[in-house]
Amino acid sequence: MHNNEQVYTVIVDPAASDRMYDHFEFLAQFNKTAAENLLGKLLSDIRSLEYMPYRNPIYNSPYITSGKYRYMVSDSRYRIVYQIENTLVFVDDIQDCRQSDNYKLI
Repeated sequence: MHNNEQVYTVIVDPAASDRMYDHFEFLAQFNKTAAENLLGKLLSDIRSLEYMPYRNPIYNSPYITSGKYRYMVSDSRYRIVYQIENTLVFVDDIQDCRQSDNYKLI
């Protein structure tokens, strides 16, 4: 990291954290190692939002304000949905991309 790069504070909404652990617990029923790897990857990707959160695309959905959210894909099937306000990054949702995203973001 260069000294002149902005460092953002990442805040995970408790509901998003609960969903992340729900995904972990579901997978752990079948494969504990895969579940631990998933959790590690999600946490690593969330931490990476401290640097260059604008690198990910805007999340467009008919149910949310256009341009408000961005997303990153983690572990090939999970979508981390977040918004940026000044130097804060708010992780608002963690979605399994195999599920429909036709619902309102909490």
